Amino acid sequence: MYLQRRNRITRKSEAIRSLVRETILTPDDFIVPLFIDEGENVKTEIASMPGYYRNSLDVTVNEVKELWSMGLKAVLLFVKSKDELKDNTGKEAWNKDGLMQRSIKAIKDAVPEMYVMTDVALDPYSSYGHDGIVKDGQIVNDETVEALVKMSISHAEAGADMVAPSDMMDGRIGAIRKGLEENNFINTGIMSYSAKYASCFYGPFRDALDSAPGFGDKKTYQMDYANRIEAIKETVMDVEEGADIVMVKPALSYLDIIREVKNAVNVPVSAYNISGEYAMIKAAAEKGWINEDKAIMEVLTSIKRAGADLIATYFAKDAVRILNQ
Repeated sequence: MYLQRRNRITRKSEAIRSLVRETILTPDDFIVPLFIDEGENVKTEIASMPGYYRNSLDVTVNEVKELWSMGLKAVLLFVKSKDELKDNTGKEAWNKDGLMQRSIKAIKDAVPEMYVMTDVALDPYSSYGHDGIVKDGQIVNDETVEALVKMSISHAEAGADMVAPSDMMDGRIGAIRKGLEENNFINTGIMSYSAKYASCFYGPFRDALDSAPGFGDKKTYQMDYANRIEAIKETVMDVEEGADIVMVKPALSYLDIIREVKNAVNVPVSAYNISGEYAMIKAAAEKGWINEDKAIMEVLTSIKRAGADLIATYFAKDAVRILNQ
């Protein structure tokens, strides 16, 4: 049979497949989320995230050193606040001696070149487990934004390279940018969770930080997963307000949104390969239903292929190990 074009020619061997491969993963693609707890020499495995841990600060510093040695250059910090420090104002979030602030300083002292990003939202500090201040059973927007600005400035003072507002309050990016500028933190970046959907896949993360909402859900501020155009509107507004990087979260069920956002903006796009996505692969691999390493690489490649310039993922160390094999 005569064929003018045989597409399988460029699939014949690993050598030619690697030469023509369109999407290449490297350690530079990954942001490593870290969960930090009080105490010393504490390493607590998260039951719903096998192989992932909530560590005390001393253990975290050693982990960061290892990450840097592996070629991983960015971390995203989350802290578990003590119950007695939680209230409806979130004031512990901007305590200059708080766990987040101490963590930023310790990491920058230990590995100065590590790029430190910090979560900005009130849920770890809220007695209600919500991302904002609660009044009359409602999450209020403008007072929450004022708190987020204080939180962001506090992180910048501690040495954070970039703050990452994950709350989905209206107008918070512009307010945070204004607050940073007015306090002369002109080099502190903002990675906005611009299209953050109300998702069932966040469950293991909330286990990690004990931050599940105490009443209702988060659907009045996180996005409806049925919506696409809304994600573009939210993201474009965040860029106009001063976001340096925009994020789509979750990743796997929202690959189409990642591509839409990538096509709509001229800033880097990140995506969060979240805890539920991690847990699904871990559970299926434990059952022997899938090959874990192959699943990790296929999932991460799909997220980058969709348009993500950066991927926050709990698989970062595994991915680097696999890439180095």
